[in-house]
Amino acid sequence: MMGSRGNVRARGVAAALLAAAVAFVALSARAASTVPLPRPAPKCDRDHFRVVLDVGHSAEAPGAISARGKSEYGFNLRLAKQIDRSLIDAGFDKTVLMVTGGDARRTLYLRMAHANRLAADLLLSIHHDSVPDRFYKKWEFNGRPHIYNDQFKGYSIFVSDENAEGKASLAFGSILGNQLRAQGLAYTPHYAAAFMGHNRHRLLDDRAGVYRYETLFVLKKSRMPAVLLEAGSIINRDEELAVATPARQELIGAAVVAAVDTFCLAQARSPQVTQSARSVRHDRRSRHARKRSVKSPPMLSLNRVQQSAAGQ
Repeated sequence: MMGSRGNVRARGVAAALLAAAVAFVALSARAASTVPLPRPAPKCDRDHFRVVLDVGHSAEAPGAISARGKSEYGFNLRLAKQIDRSLIDAGFDKTVLMVTGGDARRTLYLRMAHANRLAADLLLSIHHDSVPDRFYKKWEFNGRPHIYNDQFKGYSIFVSDENAEGKASLAFGSILGNQLRAQGLAYTPHYAAAFMGHNRHRLLDDRAGVYRYETLFVLKKSRMPAVLLEAGSIINRDEELAVATPARQELIGAAVVAAVDTFCLAQARSPQVTQSARSVRHDRRSRHARKRSVKSPPMLSLNRVQQSAAGQ
């Protein structure tokens, strides 16, 4: 009799445990269904992020002259082509290499008009540096007189508060400067010195080498984040040779790719920062078909990707 009651009691306990387990499983399932799944981490959309590489100056208005008598424009073009290749190889297929011709003033307006019509996400203007005339020294190279100054060297980065997206411009400038530093390059601090006079500029980021230059046309007239890079001083005899090497150009190209990718990812994480401006740019893109071929309207050459109306 006692054994029967024990068996009944054991079966009752087992049934109660089974019921509790079923209830726990059901409760866990309901709880899991109400917990949102984690969102995938944002990624840089390299296929659609567009960079315009503006080659500073032109063959007719070549900019500064190096210590050995070469034009800045040639240095700018070679470096811009390397950066272009580096970005394309990294998956930024919408990159545009913008080359202009003609006198300096006219090309400024032409370049900005076309850059803005391209509705890009970022503009990077490529230049090489010199010094004010009063710092020139004389020397001879290959039997000819030239000018030089070996006192200053290094890169510098400029942004403008008058740019439509000034904060984003400064953000990219700082990212780029830090990437150049990571590649072992140093910026030139002399632009912040009092002896520069009217060529003096406020240093906004003393780690990355970013200066404010409000009146630079390509910066203040761009409707996208815009940065001007002085990649090195070609009036400095040693640095002129260094910046002309493929190794230095590839190094700078790698730094630009890393900076663009970081900037693109930051925008993907915080789309509200420039959402309205980007929406306007991308709306423009949807209204204009892109062509893969090169079209060369008067005074301007756009490589690979451009608006169908670029030459109008």
